[in-house]
Amino acid sequence: MKHLVIVESPSKSKTIGKYLGKDYIVTSSKGHIRDLSKSGKDGLGIDQDNDYAPKYSIPRDKRETVKELKEYVKKADDVYLATDPDREGEAISWHLAQVLGIDMDQDNRIVFHEITKNAVTQALEHPRKIDQNLVKSQETRRVLDRIIGFKLSKLLQRKIKSKSAGRVQSVALRLICEKEDEINAFVPEEYWKIKASFIKDQIPFEADLTKYKTKKLEIHNGEEATKAFEALGKDFTVEKLTKSVKKKNSKAPFITSTLQQEASSKLGFKAKRTMSIAQRLYEGVDLGQETVGLITYMRTDSIRLAPEFINETKKYIEEKYGKDYVGRAKVAKKTENVQDAHEAIRPTSILRTPESIKEHLTAEQYKLYAMIYARAIASLMTPATMDATSVVLDNNGYKFNASGSVMKFDGYLRAYSAYEKSNNELLPPLEEGEILNAEKVDKSQHFTKPPARYSEAKLIKELEELGIGRPSTYATIIDTIVSRGYVELENKAFKPTESGILTNSKLVEFFDSIINVEYTAKMENELDEIAQGNDTYVNAISHFEEKFEPLLETAYEKMPKIEPQKTGEKCPQCGGDLVIRKGRYGEFVACSNYPECKYIKADPNNKIGQESGDICPNCGAPMVYKRGRFGDFIACSNYPECKTILKDKNDKTNQETGETCPKCGSPMVYKKGRFGPFEACSNYPKCKYIKPKPKKKKVKEEETKEA
Repeated sequence: MKHLVIVESPSKSKTIGKYLGKDYIVTSSKGHIRDLSKSGKDGLGIDQDNDYAPKYSIPRDKRETVKELKEYVKKADDVYLATDPDREGEAISWHLAQVLGIDMDQDNRIVFHEITKNAVTQALEHPRKIDQNLVKSQETRRVLDRIIGFKLSKLLQRKIKSKSAGRVQSVALRLICEKEDEINAFVPEEYWKIKASFIKDQIPFEADLTKYKTKKLEIHNGEEATKAFEALGKDFTVEKLTKSVKKKNSKAPFITSTLQQEASSKLGFKAKRTMSIAQRLYEGVDLGQETVGLITYMRTDSIRLAPEFINETKKYIEEKYGKDYVGRAKVAKKTENVQDAHEAIRPTSILRTPESIKEHLTAEQYKLYAMIYARAIASLMTPATMDATSVVLDNNGYKFNASGSVMKFDGYLRAYSAYEKSNNELLPPLEEGEILNAEKVDKSQHFTKPPARYSEAKLIKELEELGIGRPSTYATIIDTIVSRGYVELENKAFKPTESGILTNSKLVEFFDSIINVEYTAKMENELDEIAQGNDTYVNAISHFEEKFEPLLETAYEKMPKIEPQKTGEKCPQCGGDLVIRKGRYGEFVACSNYPECKYIKADPNNKIGQESGDICPNCGAPMVYKRGRFGDFIACSNYPECKTILKDKNDKTNQETGETCPKCGSPMVYKKGRFGPFEACSNYPKCKYIKPKPKKKKVKEEETKEA
C-alpha cells in the first residue's frame, strides 16, 4: 500500500475510492473516534486546575474501528485526512492524527467542497497541515457545551425534574416561550374595512378605503364604519394614476439555513430530514456510469459560487433560455457574519439536470436536488420585470387605492416558478379624471390577530438572524427540544409544553445573563475569533466559568425543589408516602423514601418494576422486570449492588432456528437488534448473512373491498 485516505463517512469512502487508482486505499472513521471522557470533577472530562485541559477517551463502539485504522496506517507510506471541510471535520482529523500517531507537522490534511473526481484529485495535489485554530474553536464549543449541559442539566433534574439544558437549545426554547407569552398577552382589537368593487371592460378589480383627504383613515368600530359608509356617493373619480416598471430579483443560492427553511415550507421536510437527504446527495449517488456527489458541501453560510461554476452556468443559461436571461452572481453584504471558506449549496455540474438523473434518485432526493438546482441557476439569472399600475379613487374626500401588475419579462422565474409564484393582477385601462360607478361597496368587521408561533422554517430563520448556533446545529437544536418534551408541534408550529415553560422560567430567573440571545450570539463570535487565531481556548472557557459558576451556586441555594405529587397512598413496605415519579418510560408510582425504599407500585398495564417471581441466584433478592434499549429483561431488584440479569423465558435470542446458513452452512440463530428480532448466521462476524424477512403480500383490490 502506498497511500491511505481517511474520511469520516463509509458512503463517502466508497465514492472517493472509485476515483482513485490501485495505489490508494480509502477508508472511514465512521464519525468521531474520540469524545470528552466523563472522568474528573463533575464528570466533565476537563482538568479545571490545569487550564481546563480536556481529557479524551475512545468509546467502546469505536475501539474496533481504531484498531483497524491503526493497521492501515502501519502499512501505508503516507496518510491523507479527508474529513469534512468545516470545524467539526478539522477536529475529527486532529483526533485521528493524535490517536493514530500521524505527524501533524506534515501536510496531510486535504479538503474538498464537492465529491467529484476533479475536486478530490486537486485536493490531493494541495495538502496542508491541520488548522489548529479551527480545532481549538471546535474544542472550545464542545467543552462549553459539556460544562453547560452537564451542570445545568444536573441542577434542573434535581430541582424541577427537567431532562436537560444546553447552551443553544435553551435559547431556542426561550424564543418559543417568549412568543407564547406574546400570544397569551395579546388583546384583539376591532377594526373595519370598506371595499369597493368595480368592473370595466369586463375586467373586475377592487379598491380599499385608506385615507380621508390627506390623513390615514383607521376605522375602529361599527359606528365609524357606518359614518364613512353613509358619506360615500355614487361616483368614484380617478384622482391619480401611476405606472412604473418593477423589478423582482432572484434570491441567492442556498446556504444551510435557507435550504432548511425552503425544504420545510415548499417540500414539507423537517430540518433533520433535509440534512440527511442532502448528506446523501453530497456523499455520492450511483448514476450507472459513474458515482458522483451531486451537490457541494451542505453545511455552509456563504453564498459564494466558484468562478468555474458561474461561467459554466451562464453559458448554459444563454444556450437554454437566451442571452437576456444571463444575470450576475450574488455578493454577500459586508455586514454579514459569514465564514467564506465554503461555497453555497449548488449542483456539482449544471449539466446534470434533475430530469436527466431522476431514475437514479429516490423521490425525496429528486425533490431536494431539483430545488437546489433551480435555486442555483436562478441566482445567476436576470430579474423578472412587471408593469405595475396603482390608482387612487376619490369619493367625497374618501380615498380608495387599487393596484395591479402584469409580467413583462419572466427572468429568473423561468427556472424558479415552481417554488416562487408571481400572480398577475390586471387593472383595466383608466384615465385621470375618469368617473367610475361601483358594482357594490361593502363594510366588514375584523379583529387583529396574535403573533404566529414559530414554524420550523421561521425558527431557523430567527436563529440565523440572531446569530444563534451555526449551520450544522439548527437541525440538532430543534430535534433536541422536541425529543426532550419541551415543545410540541401544533398545526405545524412549535408550542411549549408545561415542562418547557417551567424549564425556561427557571433558566430565565437564575441564568438570564447567559441563557439569552445576546450572550449566546457573543459566544458564537468568540468561537469565530478563536478560529481566526485572535482569541484562545483558555481565555474563552475561563471568562465563561467566572460568569457561570456564581449563577450556578445561587441557583442551587435559592431555586425551590419541586416535590413529587402524592397519591394519598402509603408504601406497603415502609409506610412512607407513595408519589408519582417520571421515568424514561413515563410516569409511575413509587415510594417517596427512595433510595432507602425501592418499592414501585405494580401497573396492571405494565410489567416494568414488577417482580417476576424469580429469586436472584447471587444475592437472593427478588428479580424484577426492567426495560432496556433492546426491550424488556429480568434483573435483580438489588441493582446496582447486584447486577444479575436473567434471560427472559420467552426470549429465543441465540437459539438455533433449525435452518442452516445458505452461505457457509453454519446453523442459523435468533438475534435481537434495535429494530426487533431477526435470524442470522451463528458464524458472525466471519459470516454476516441475515435472513431476509418475508415481504408482505399485497391485498387485491377485490379482497379489500370485500373486507
